[in-house]
Amino acid sequence: MDFPDPVLEARRLVDAAGRIVVLAGAGISTDSGIPDFRGPQGLWTKNPAAERAAHIDVYVSDPEVRKQAWRSRLEMLGVQRRPNPGHMALVHLERRGKLQLLVTQNVDGLHHAAGNDPDLVVEVHGNVREAVCLSCGRRKLMLEVLERVKAGEEDPRCPECGGILKSATVSFGQPLDPDHLRRAHEAARTCDLMMAVGTSLTVFPICEIVPLAAAHGAAVVIVNGEPTPYDDIADVVVRGSLSETLPVIVGSARL
Repeated sequence: MDFPDPVLEARRLVDAAGRIVVLAGAGISTDSGIPDFRGPQGLWTKNPAAERAAHIDVYVSDPEVRKQAWRSRLEMLGVQRRPNPGHMALVHLERRGKLQLLVTQNVDGLHHAAGNDPDLVVEVHGNVREAVCLSCGRRKLMLEVLERVKAGEEDPRCPECGGILKSATVSFGQPLDPDHLRRAHEAARTCDLMMAVGTSLTVFPICEIVPLAAAHGAAVVIVNGEPTPYDDIADVVVRGSLSETLPVIVGSARL
């Protein structure tokens, strides 16, 4: 297969780098059957009301929104999502000893499933493996809570305090974990290459680690299907399928 010059230049930068930070977004999981949010076929592009329902104030104030959320989680329980070649490319990057930190905006757990070291993965927007009580902060395995939903509880409450339960994901209106932000910012300041893959780079504050890395001398590679606000500061911008381009960029696929 013939690859365009940007792919080859991105590979050259990866080969030359020793401390790479990856910021991954929903676009890396689309080839695993998980739609993104803001792309042409994104969940929120096609259904703007769904974006409103993703706000914490709406979730807390509207029991019907919570019931629908739990029904959706239960429906997804039987759907198998597997890592795709884009995820596996980032595992290869780690095995080359080049991955300093993988900051993911995704909550699907596919980086863990692919085999990345959990200590190198920062799930900045949380995860769907757990449920958390919004009152007391206690966490439960999501599977345990979904068993209660399956048994007939439409809006399950915390068994300890009776508070509202939700997935351990960060909704609009909720703060990000300050330790996650600290790790991401420290890595951005010390890396020699920042790779933003499958992200629109419009979600603040985490998208700011891209210009932060550039300001501290790192090269920037952006791999995304659509333009981003930071394309103009990137050394290389690659358009195309992440499943096809990332393996070549990180060296897990032959030229």
